[in-house]
Amino acid sequence: MKRVFSGIKPTGHLTLGNYLGAMRQWAEVDQHQADSVFCVVDLHALTVEHDPARVRRLSRQSATLLLAAGLDPRLCTVFVQSHVDEHARLSYLLECVATDGEMRRMIQYKEKAVRERERGGSVRLSLLTYPVLMAADILAYGTDEVPVGDDQTQHVELARDLAVRFNQRYGHTFVVPRATRPAVAARVMNLQDPGSKMGKSDDFGPGIVYLLDEPDVVRKKIMRAVTDSGREVVYDREGRPGVANLLEILAACTGGNPEILGGVHTSYGSLKKDTADAVVEVLRPLQARHKELCADPVHVEGVLRDGAEKAREMARPVVDSAYRAIGLLPPLTESVSDGVLNAAR
Repeated sequence: MKRVFSGIKPTGHLTLGNYLGAMRQWAEVDQHQADSVFCVVDLHALTVEHDPARVRRLSRQSATLLLAAGLDPRLCTVFVQSHVDEHARLSYLLECVATDGEMRRMIQYKEKAVRERERGGSVRLSLLTYPVLMAADILAYGTDEVPVGDDQTQHVELARDLAVRFNQRYGHTFVVPRATRPAVAARVMNLQDPGSKMGKSDDFGPGIVYLLDEPDVVRKKIMRAVTDSGREVVYDREGRPGVANLLEILAACTGGNPEILGGVHTSYGSLKKDTADAVVEVLRPLQARHKELCADPVHVEGVLRDGAEKAREMARPVVDSAYRAIGLLPPLTESVSDGVLNAAR
């Protein structure tokens, strides 16, 4: 089976965009069709100013929501990144293959560095190098496919470049992964700013539907969503982004077509009401399962512990092979019989 890897960063509460754009695809498609590895990439949450207690809390919540969304540890591997040392081990080796220019061309670094300089500050070194850690996340598992949105394609391309370069210099070690666009995923935009995606790290809460929002809160946010000039409900992503966003959300929740759904509604009010109802119904079973899992933390901890062990078994041979290929001495062990130090094999 092909191997699929994807991760989610615990920098904020997970949103409707995370679910419709990624998590649902993982649960309904990927774990059934591939050897799938899903990870809470908590090390990536350390690249910016953060509260340690909040990172721990969001890491646990993210893992629990992944399970609530339908990821089945009998079908896939679910774990927390920092529980598997191979990610950090491989990251340094790949830093020795990557170049400074490659890192400084990464879009997220460029954008965040500019914002910080404008405020008179500076960014952490880890923000510059974290795309290499992301490449290590992917390459450590012999990943064939990485399902991503447009904003993450650049990172998968870097992983490909580093894999090819390492293989050429030191011998074939890594599978060269490819980015894939999930067939059933939806791109969900901010309800108050339909030109921007619904990101979990955003501070503008009224435009974001969180997976654990109460039904009344969901309805209020959607009923207050920004629409466009005019009154006709038409699907036009460029000309009417607010209405198009609502139609895409409704289509993703109901399995419909946004263009056809546009012809069904005669007013923005009816569109918003139907969209709110659909979102509430989509989130209802996820929230119920999340509540059950929160009442059984031992089960969640067991899933993460077993997942980390399984992930370690997959990644360690690959990373050990990379250490040998790049020229590092293997670890030494002491022979029981004669006390002589021998290279571990």
